[in-house]
Amino acid sequence: MIESVVKTLLYVAPFVVIATFWVMAVRERRAAGDPTARGFFERNGWVVASYLLIAVGLWAVVMVVLPQLTMVDFSFHPKLPPKDYGGPKDHYTLENYHYFIFGSTTERESLNIIHLRAFGLTILASVGVTIFTFFFCYPIAYYMAQVAPPARLRLIMLMLIVPFWVNEILRAFALRILFGTSGLINNVLVALGLVGEPIDFLGLDIGMYTGLAYAYLLLMMFPLYNAIESLDKNQIEAARDLGAPWWHIHAFVVLPFAKPGVASGCTMVFMLSAGALAAPQILGGPNSLWFTPIVYDRFYQAFNWPQGSAYALILLLTCIAFVMAVLRVFKVSLGEITR
Repeated sequence: MIESVVKTLLYVAPFVVIATFWVMAVRERRAAGDPTARGFFERNGWVVASYLLIAVGLWAVVMVVLPQLTMVDFSFHPKLPPKDYGGPKDHYTLENYHYFIFGSTTERESLNIIHLRAFGLTILASVGVTIFTFFFCYPIAYYMAQVAPPARLRLIMLMLIVPFWVNEILRAFALRILFGTSGLINNVLVALGLVGEPIDFLGLDIGMYTGLAYAYLLLMMFPLYNAIESLDKNQIEAARDLGAPWWHIHAFVVLPFAKPGVASGCTMVFMLSAGALAAPQILGGPNSLWFTPIVYDRFYQAFNWPQGSAYALILLLTCIAFVMAVLRVFKVSLGEITR
C-alpha cells in the first residue's frame, strides 16, 4: 500500500511542478505585460496553437518527464537481478543515497570522501567554467552586437560556427593532442625557452577545463549577442555624452539590459558543464575527479543502475537548486530567460 502511494506521488509530482510553473508564467505575463495584449491562441489561431501545445507536450512528456520519472523511481530500489524486479525483494529504500554520503548502504562510520569530493569539485569547477566563458564571450558579443559592421559580423559569425561543424569527440581529442606533454603547446613553450620541461596540462586538468569552455562557447555567446543586440545604441551614446567611463557604461547600462541573456547563457553553460561526460573522460588526467564519469561507472561498470540513478538525480537536483538560487539573487525570472 505504501509503495503504491509513493509511486503515485513520484509520477504525479512532476505534473504538479509543470502546472505550478505554468501558473507562475501566466501571472508573470499578466503582471509585467500589456493587459490588452492578445493571448497565445489569439495570436496563433486554434489550429496552430493546439498543434504546438500537443507537439511540445508530447515531446516533454515522452522524452523528458517519463525517462526522468523512471530514473527517480529506480533510484529508490535496491540493486537486484532482473528476475527479482517486482518481487518480494524489490522495495523502496534510501540505501543508494546513503551510499553516496557514507560509502556504504548500512554503515555510517566514515564519509564517502571520493564521491563527495568529486561532486563538490564538479559543481565548483562548473561555476568557474561558466564565469570564464562569460568573461571571454562578453567582449566579443558586445562587439558583434554594437560595433561590428554587417560584413564583419557575418565573418565573425562564420568563424564561430564553422569549428562546431566538427564532432565534439573529435574536438576533444584534438585538444588532447594540443595539451599533451609532447603536443604542440608544450613543444612551442620548450622551443621558446619559456619552460625547461613539458607541462602536464592534462594532469593539471587545464585541458579538461579548456575543453569544457570550448564545447559550450556558443551557448554563452548567442544569448549574450541576442540580448545586447536589442539594446538601443542611443542609450550608450547618451551615457558617453554624459561623461560615463567605459566600465560604467557596461556595468550600469549594457549588463542590466542584457541580464536575461546573461542568465540564460550562464544557466546553459553551468548545467551542461556539470553534466559533461566526453570532455572529462577524454581530457581528464589520471587523478581527475569529475562526477559524471562516476555516474557512468555506476551504470556501466558496476552495473548498479539504481545507484547510478540516485547519483544522477542528486546532480540534477543540485544543479537546478543552484540555478534557481542564482536567478533569485540576480532577480531574474524564468520568463525573462526564455525571451
